[in-house]
Formats: sequence, structure tokens, C-alpha cells
Amino acid sequence: MKVAIGSDHRGIEQRKMIAAAIEKSGHTVVDMGTHTDEPCDYPDIAAVVARRVACGDVDRAVLTCGTGIGVSIAANKIKGIRAAVCHDTHTIRLSRNHNDANILCLSAETLSPVEIDELVALWLSEPFEGGRHQRRIDKIAKLEN
Repeated sequence: MKVAIGSDHRGIEQRKMIAAAIEKSGHTVVDMGTHTDEPCDYPDIAAVVARRVACGDVDRAVLTCGTGIGVSIAANKIKGIRAAVCHDTHTIRLSRNHNDANILCLSAETLSPVEIDELVALWLSEPFEGGRHQRRIDKIAKLEN
């Protein structure tokens, strides 16, 4: 898979950890920045990354900001995006199995390097279960029209 990553200035160090976890899982990283510690606005980064997922340039993405919430809200404004803020293995599994999340949003402030590595690897390996969940994904897509 090609996996885009992005962060605001608060998530630069975590984005490096995310990139390493993606590569360790055997996937290709497309780093969308930011690449400086100059303050930047998380909606700008989230939009660039989400558009790459929505148009199919990349398969999935991982975003990070202070809490993960801001990038999630911004990314979810793009048609076709299902961005999920996850904090543990339970929410990671459900985001993929039930919601077919195509963008993972992580907190740059609350997760350790070990947690980031574990959560990203798990999110990349978890399948979408389909079935009754597909019906719900279809209803979400209809809300975008």
C-alpha cells in the first residue's frame, strides 16, 4: 500500500515514528509534511492528505496533530474520507473492521513511540469486515451528497 502521512508543527516527531512504522510494515510512505517547526494550520495539511486518499493517489493515510481531533474533523470534510481518531487497539480494530477508515488520526501529545508503532502496524493490517458494515458505509457516503 501507499500510505500518505501528514502533521502540523506539533506532530513532526510523531510523523517520523509513523513513517518508520509504515515502512516496517512493508508499505510505502508518501510524506506530505509539514517539514518545519514553524506554526502551521492543521486543516491545510489534513485537506492535502485527504484529497490524495479521496482521488486514489494513495491507499490510506495517517495524520497527527496535538490531539488527532482537529485533523480528523478537517479530513472528514473531504468526500469519500472516513477519518478516525484512535487511541488504543480496540478503537484501531473497530475503525477498520466496522468503519473501513481510510485515514487514521493520532494524538501527537498522548501516545508513546511504542504505542504509535503498535497502533499504526495494527491499523494497516486490520481488514474491513464488510457485510452489515458495508450497508452503513454506503449510508455514510449518501450523506456526502
